[in-house]
Amino acid sequence: MGGDVFFVLVGAILVFAMHGGFAFLEVGTVQHKNQVNALVKILVDFALSTIAYFFIGYSVAYGVNFLVSAATLSGGEGTGFAPQGYDLVKFFFLTTFAAAVPAIISGGIAERMKFLPQCVATVMIVGLFYPFFEGIMWNGNFGFNSWLETTFGAPFNDFAGSIVVHAVGGWMAFAAVMLLGPRYNRYSADGKTRGIPPSSIPWLAMGSWMLCVGWFGFNVMTAVSLEAVSGLVAINSLMAMVGGIVMALIVGKNDPGFVHNGALAGLVAVCAGSNVMHPIGSLVTGGLAGVIFVYGFDWCQNKLKLDDVLGVWPLHGLCGLWGGLAAGIFGVEAMGGMGGVSFMSQLIGSLAGIIYATIAGAIVYGVLRAIMGLRLTDEEQRLGADLTIHKIGANPESDMMR
Repeated sequence: MGGDVFFVLVGAILVFAMHGGFAFLEVGTVQHKNQVNALVKILVDFALSTIAYFFIGYSVAYGVNFLVSAATLSGGEGTGFAPQGYDLVKFFFLTTFAAAVPAIISGGIAERMKFLPQCVATVMIVGLFYPFFEGIMWNGNFGFNSWLETTFGAPFNDFAGSIVVHAVGGWMAFAAVMLLGPRYNRYSADGKTRGIPPSSIPWLAMGSWMLCVGWFGFNVMTAVSLEAVSGLVAINSLMAMVGGIVMALIVGKNDPGFVHNGALAGLVAVCAGSNVMHPIGSLVTGGLAGVIFVYGFDWCQNKLKLDDVLGVWPLHGLCGLWGGLAAGIFGVEAMGGMGGVSFMSQLIGSLAGIIYATIAGAIVYGVLRAIMGLRLTDEEQRLGADLTIHKIGANPESDMMR
């Protein structure tokens, strides 16, 4: 048991480090005047997520209550908890997944969202809306997965969260961005898109690298025990990542933003089926995800006029949906997979996830818009969220010399 405790703890630390990746990916993508806000948002979101998940969310998903003595929590015979605090490190690990949802949303609503409503939204999402769906898909709550297995021969397979984490975050972000509206200077009166360049390609790239490294904890250590760990998950993650990079490089015409997000697109898509697909199937899955992101980003920004700053809806929402479906295609034995999956179960489970997430996002951000308002004013956006909200810029010493 001690080995399993350490294994899951290392996984939790790796996924926790991914939140630094979320932060720096946003820092590099937003304008310089919003970099401090990006850093603060991700860290505060993680803190609020942990508190909400500890007291409410984990119980909603798994029926576990931590309001008992430390001796009971440490576990052992008759306590209801596994020995050596295993259940506590498992909570830490799953907290990092739960906190990824508001971190995903943060990138879509960047540069014009008020700080307090976003904090309240994080508590609502991680305390109730995310764990409700998590419990259905990962804990068998309400018998939905049992019904899929009985009806179509296999339950919904989402090993590491293409749907449960990424698609849910991406489609909640879609609803939030729709309700929030674009940045004040994003689109002209005649509907033309005004380009807003990223502030730092190196910071953007660093964020992508941090996420890529941590992702192997996200996927591989979802096994949550040494006995269950599989090298297949690691190699499938690797192949999907490189597939996303190469295809985003080609269709994105060497654009560094597309290349670094292409890696993430591949990893998002492979989460669901990383335990059942052949590495070649994972390579194809990741490659197609890279294509989906590049074309989806352009479609989102220029056709739909949806000002999703980091492209989190195409990256997590669309590529996550593709990942849920891909598990039902490349996971079957006829495609070299391990089997035990059904395309119909994957289709229904995936559609259920995006419909639920879109409705949940509309409820959360719609209620907050009505009660508190969501947007910074145009003048506050011109000044930047750093000075407007945090009263300090990314380079305070340089600002004093102006």
